[in-house]
Amino acid sequence: MLTGNILTPDGWRYGQLQVEDGRISCLDARPCNPAENEAPYLLPGFIDLHVHGGGGADTMEGGTAIETIARTHLRFGTTSLLATTMTAPPSDIEAVLRGLGERIEDRPAGAARVLGVHLEGPYINAGKLGAQPNFACTATLAELDHYLSLAPIKVVTLAPEIASHREIIQALSRRGIRVQIGHTLGSYEDGVAALEHGAHGFTHLFNAMTGLHHREPGMVGAALAHAQYAELIPDLLHVHPGAIRTALRAIPCLYCVTDSTAAAGMPDGEYKLGRQPVTKCLGGVRLADGTLAGSTLTMDQALRNLVRIGLPLEDAAQRLSRYPAEYLGLTDRGRLSPGSWADVVCFDRMLNLQSVHVEGEAHDFTHA
Repeated sequence: MLTGNILTPDGWRYGQLQVEDGRISCLDARPCNPAENEAPYLLPGFIDLHVHGGGGADTMEGGTAIETIARTHLRFGTTSLLATTMTAPPSDIEAVLRGLGERIEDRPAGAARVLGVHLEGPYINAGKLGAQPNFACTATLAELDHYLSLAPIKVVTLAPEIASHREIIQALSRRGIRVQIGHTLGSYEDGVAALEHGAHGFTHLFNAMTGLHHREPGMVGAALAHAQYAELIPDLLHVHPGAIRTALRAIPCLYCVTDSTAAAGMPDGEYKLGRQPVTKCLGGVRLADGTLAGSTLTMDQALRNLVRIGLPLEDAAQRLSRYPAEYLGLTDRGRLSPGSWADVVCFDRMLNLQSVHVEGEAHDFTHA
């Protein structure tokens, strides 16, 4: 049983949340204004749909790396996530997907739930690699069918301007896979056409895509004008707060991701992002040439950053939980209501993380 200011789908409620068999069994709570009491905040557990690593481990390492990643991010309020791959040779991607497919079904104690895979590349534009290694290629349904047989791929990032990719978008969308536009040199018109063919969102909005100009709106313009969903990295390095606020006004269900690397939750030093060596320093992760290469962001810090730039706590929280859950079509995560999984994060009044409950399993971080 947990007591505090509970953020429900119907707004704030003060009272008790009861858990049974890993799910919320009852809410005994009344409407409230949290400003009128000193009780902690109980928020839906965070859902991160773009995670490359954490705790020194990288998804592309395979083996037990995903367990290290899931345990690391649990410490920062993430209760479920998508293991995210890098652009790489087919043999590397196949090996990683095969390993993930064997490990995802069971959640180890003390770890976030891995919901599936975000395949970020290799179907991207070689002219907008960002920190991706140059193994970009054109998608084929045969190859994607093979990858889908190995692991539960939930999201695929691709560049829609590449020949045949519109048909790929249409085919994946029909199968319920969320196709995101990213690492692209495509035009505004390419973005609109991709959305019309079934693309659902945009990968790390503003980053690794054509920008907004008043005579060439670019892919950013397509997102701002037409998107219902898009992911964004709110570490305040990848995107200026003013641009974040612009996106918030334009995209109804803008949600936030970490795009975290092995350096998340670790001290400054040298790490790997796929095949690329990266350096963590001054709060960021960069390639040798200075290019941003993922982040060190954690979801609890993402919450604080959103509040810092002016979002109400309840709005910030739903962009880390409810919207990513709805994007994946999940009805029993990302919300605190009877029948949902008991994925709960508890914060004190200064927005310090106190405890995390994943599928009812409790972890206390008050002395961490």
